Amino acid sequence: MTRADILEAWGAHLAQGRRRSPHTVRAYVATAARLLDALGETDWNALARLGTGDLRRQLATRRGEGIGNVSAARELSALKGFLAFAREQAGRDAESRPRLRGPRVKKGLPRPVTPDEAVNLMLAVGEDASEPWIGARDRAVLFLLYGAGMRIAEALSLKGRAHPIGETLVVTGKGGKQRAVPVLPVVREAVSDYVTKCPWPLEPDKALFRGAKGGALSQGMVQRAMARARVMLGLPESATPHALRHSFATHLLGAGADLRSLQELLGHASLGSTQIYTKVDAATLLDVYRSAHPREAD
Repeated sequence: MTRADILEAWGAHLAQGRRRSPHTVRAYVATAARLLDALGETDWNALARLGTGDLRRQLATRRGEGIGNVSAARELSALKGFLAFAREQAGRDAESRPRLRGPRVKKGLPRPVTPDEAVNLMLAVGEDASEPWIGARDRAVLFLLYGAGMRIAEALSLKGRAHPIGETLVVTGKGGKQRAVPVLPVVREAVSDYVTKCPWPLEPDKALFRGAKGGALSQGMVQRAMARARVMLGLPESATPHALRHSFATHLLGAGADLRSLQELLGHASLGSTQIYTKVDAATLLDVYRSAHPREAD
């Protein structure tokens, strides 16, 4: 058994057995790789014998490299999962894995943008783009995040067969769970405008949103486009693509949407994940929502 064999098996378990996102798989495999490099172990039985002290030392090493509480908590979660998997491979009880409490992570409130800021961001990415079709593409992606509450990974996973988009769109979220989200006319128009201008042919089994060379559009390209736009508009660093999804949620809740409906729209597995939005000033959100989300009067 080699290091590569172990990492390949762990990655396959996460992707196929646990249906984790590609981003999570990469992060968890990287965590396992660091542990293997530190210990020099390439045997399931040896990994299955690791205890709490080994986890604590590995976490201390990572702390020494400067990671914060949030990253440390994620690192510990990945290590625990990896060792549980190692115990299963070694024929041992996975539940008897080492116990170690992670650092406390204070859950901060989402920092939404206002409806006007959201619309201005969409306009800015269009104006800043190197080519008109790229501007239309980035604008369409942001409209899906703000107008339909989609995660950026969900928007970029759409295939050509999704077009033309109707009044609802079936989205595959975390854990492979599907949900139907309503799509406003202004959002559908933004996507259609991109498809019309895109120089690459629309193919049912290929990515709907394409990069400059025709491949699938990456999250990094969207994040960089929005970073440039927020600088142009003088917005804080918290104005990220994911902030648009937060804005979708907080504005709808402020307008009177109930938590259960919002949970379904966002694809949250737990209502607790949705309840964080109740801490935002509902009265203020109602006022800003009535003024624009997104252009209700259109």
